[in-house]
Amino acid sequence: MAPSVHKKIKVSAKEAKSVKVLGHKTLQVKEAAKPTSKPAPATVSAKGKERASTQAPLLKAYKAKSAVRSEAGPSSGSLPRTFKVVVGSYEKLLYGLEGSTSAEGSSFQLKPIFIFPAHISSVRAVAASPQGGKWLATGSGDEIVKVWDLRRQKEVGGLMHHEGSITHLEFPSRSHLLSASEDGTLCLFHARDWGVLRSLKGHKGRVNSVAVHPSGKVALSVGKDRTLRMWDLMRGKGSASTKLGKEGEVVRWSTDGSQFVVLSQSTIDIYTTDMKLRHIIHHPSRLHDVKFCKRVNGEGEVLLVAAEDKKVSIYDLPSDPETTPSIIAEMIGHSNRVKAVETLKIALPSPGKPSTTIASTISSDGKVYIYDLSALPATMEEKLQLSPVAEYDTKGTRLTCLALADGEVLDGAAVNGKRKRNKEHDADESEADDEEWDAQQQDGAAFEDEQEIEGEYEGESASGSDEE
Repeated sequence: MAPSVHKKIKVSAKEAKSVKVLGHKTLQVKEAAKPTSKPAPATVSAKGKERASTQAPLLKAYKAKSAVRSEAGPSSGSLPRTFKVVVGSYEKLLYGLEGSTSAEGSSFQLKPIFIFPAHISSVRAVAASPQGGKWLATGSGDEIVKVWDLRRQKEVGGLMHHEGSITHLEFPSRSHLLSASEDGTLCLFHARDWGVLRSLKGHKGRVNSVAVHPSGKVALSVGKDRTLRMWDLMRGKGSASTKLGKEGEVVRWSTDGSQFVVLSQSTIDIYTTDMKLRHIIHHPSRLHDVKFCKRVNGEGEVLLVAAEDKKVSIYDLPSDPETTPSIIAEMIGHSNRVKAVETLKIALPSPGKPSTTIASTISSDGKVYIYDLSALPATMEEKLQLSPVAEYDTKGTRLTCLALADGEVLDGAAVNGKRKRNKEHDADESEADDEEWDAQQQDGAAFEDEQEIEGEYEGESASGSDEE
């Protein structure tokens, strides 16, 4: 992957033809300058008069759909045997690592596949498209979202819609990208032509974090304005909002979408889907990231919490929702604060152990660690410490953000040890996602390609702002 060291993004005619993005207004190529003004968008006011009574029904159908997906789950034959770790840094560098297991599945390896300066400012966010998708997106303090073809290791172009540093990136599906910025907006892009489908406005100040529900239909966001907002991504409007009384820094959904967590300083708040506070947990140190994860052994979920104390604490989430979660294990090894944690389920070559879940962590100490969560037993009587099974040292680089992506999948389509490639599927693998997305919009009102949603919520004035 060739390094990008200039402000404008250049794409050759051959590359532009292969990705079919030249000429679209939101993808800047061929020395195109960043636009200074935008066309007047259609405005829809989300008054939310019935929001208090409709918060729970909003997610009822989505929870049912995600529960079906969760129960079905991917088979071990469709899980990736390898994985990719992509890491951003304050030094503007982007690291790409490939992870694999031994023939017996007893050990893990990490090797670098690319290292280069991706932006002209620090890399703040990174995301990879799910389910074997090929897209990688990076966001920076330079206000640009760059798009990369992860399979070919090529830069596609830059999305210049935001007017502030990029704070969060996430792929709700293989065919859509959601971004957030210090300018207070969220943008939903279509991965086919990288056009803006939605521009969501409601936060008064920086958006710190966004979490898309497992169904892919709704999202939560927290920001500097001390509010938690829920967005209906299918209809492009805000659906609910509540004041937190403090600045939410990270928000995450559980794997089944039945609850979510908000981090603020050293406090972990767990909410139900109707935005009711269920638990308040005071962690021993400053928090940086959190991730729900299904247990490899036994039933239920655990909560992985990355913090200033140089480790990731693993909280047990009891089957009884009224029981307060407690720390049952710790992932150790880092010598400085742990900035981010991500998980991925992968296949193993061992017949006795067909799959496992790995956790990757990054730290200000410049190291990337991989942990095998199958080392966490179903039950335990005392706190357990998990050590990394693989590591990569960036030699002191201050790491900021992390993404895990599927690698090679070996299944029944493999021929002579090589995977049979479906060219038509590779050419447009997001077709099924597009059809599902479009079907969800049939009962919604018509909309323009780009909308701005001005949030007016209960307890807030249309023009007011929350005091810090």
